[in-house]
Amino acid sequence: MPQQILIVEDEPNTAEMLASYFQIQGYEVSVCGWGKEALNFVQHTLPDLIILDIRLPDVDGYEVCRQLRSHRRTAHIPILFLTEKRERIDRLAGLELGAVDYVTKPFDIQELRLRVRNILRRAQMQSVAHPVTELPFASLVEDHLHGLLGARGWVITALALDGLEGFADAYGFVARDDVLRAVALMVRHVADEEGGKETFVGQLDDSTFFIVTGPEPARRIRERLTARLQEALALFYPREDWDAIRQGTRTAIPRLSIRMGTLPASGSYSSVGKLREAIYSSLQPLM
Repeated sequence: MPQQILIVEDEPNTAEMLASYFQIQGYEVSVCGWGKEALNFVQHTLPDLIILDIRLPDVDGYEVCRQLRSHRRTAHIPILFLTEKRERIDRLAGLELGAVDYVTKPFDIQELRLRVRNILRRAQMQSVAHPVTELPFASLVEDHLHGLLGARGWVITALALDGLEGFADAYGFVARDDVLRAVALMVRHVADEEGGKETFVGQLDDSTFFIVTGPEPARRIRERLTARLQEALALFYPREDWDAIRQGTRTAIPRLSIRMGTLPASGSYSSVGKLREAIYSSLQPLM
């Protein structure tokens, strides 16, 4: 899965040039021209790096950085300031807010590419837990999946939570994160109770959880998670909205849904990428 860069730049030519360049380098790139647009973007999608201009039409880059650092979910995202400001005090202001680097315009695109590469490499090495759920994530999950490639007797039970983007639009990203934490807690509890000490629980992405156990615990885990999630889904909504969903009287209410899958060990998983694809392919609608 390519790493994602969010470019926050209001000058169209610069934004287009940067987006095209980093896409050619193999990154997934999104562009926002306003500070508030960037803050809304990260409510739904967590980029691996933000290239942030300081001079923006609405709120400046310093304020965007300040707000990102004030929320637990976004506090870890590396920020590289891109600006015309050259004074030492300006650089210090950005670094004090938690930016990891500072590049002034006009810039050398090759130097910027190397800075971006190095920032992402450092972040990838440091990222071992999901910022919201604190479950194993990123490099820690990659290492565990790699260890499964030559092993036998394991079963992966996977669970994907769909509809979070619409849910966040309706109720806010704080409510969205509360849902993620609640699901993560259920997954951990069921895995601990049914799987024992050898069970591994992690996250493939922002909304996909997985549990590695043996075949018999996997069957019990799936049964218990299905029952627990069916009971818990109503608790994520305000009472009147959930009643409206059940009665079908308000179709505009965003619906959360679950997909679940079971994947046994197989010699056909030749790489971590292939194993990830197989986990995602195993997911089927549950509710």
